[in-house]
Amino acid sequence: MFLSDVDIKKGIKDGSIVIRPFDTKKLQPVSYDVTLGNEFEVTDQHSTNFVDPANKIYPHTRTVKVKDGEQFVLHPGESVLGKQREFIGVDEQHLILLSGKSSLARAGLVVHNTAMLFNPCHYFYPTFELVNTSNVPLILRPGMTIAQLLFARLSSPVERTYKETGRYGAKNSNHFTEERKIVPKKKRVVKKKK
Repeated sequence: MFLSDVDIKKGIKDGSIVIRPFDTKKLQPVSYDVTLGNEFEVTDQHSTNFVDPANKIYPHTRTVKVKDGEQFVLHPGESVLGKQREFIGVDEQHLILLSGKSSLARAGLVVHNTAMLFNPCHYFYPTFELVNTSNVPLILRPGMTIAQLLFARLSSPVERTYKETGRYGAKNSNHFTEERKIVPKKKRVVKKKK
């Protein structure tokens, strides 16, 4: 069952929902608007030959930090990771779903490719999977409303929470590539003639 604005406020009050900072102006009838942070993780195309997730080969990336009042240009077809400004989480009887804003979707911005579900007892700063599907650059600014969160009550509390099953901690700031091991290129061995 999805929570209404009334239930989201109750959850904030009783601690079953955490949103920091919480601003009632961002509360919608059945969702809460969240904003873009200052960090972006960009794939270095010139040093990434390929990506092979099954073999744990991921792209080489670099972090770009954008100050408040400045802009980040997301080019057509480009995919980057971005940070959410608000710290969020729910107890063992709720989950969170991330959804884009229709106004930004019409401009060509996708905020998640597949990662839209946030598990019970996961307290963190979420990561957006930002993709520009339009044919012109999109300007992103720290602090802009970027997405909305929907909250749902589960039919019963979960047996195992994200604390037991998850891999990212509360800081969740360096998780873009922290768990990933970059496999170095194999050196070509040239046999000498005898």
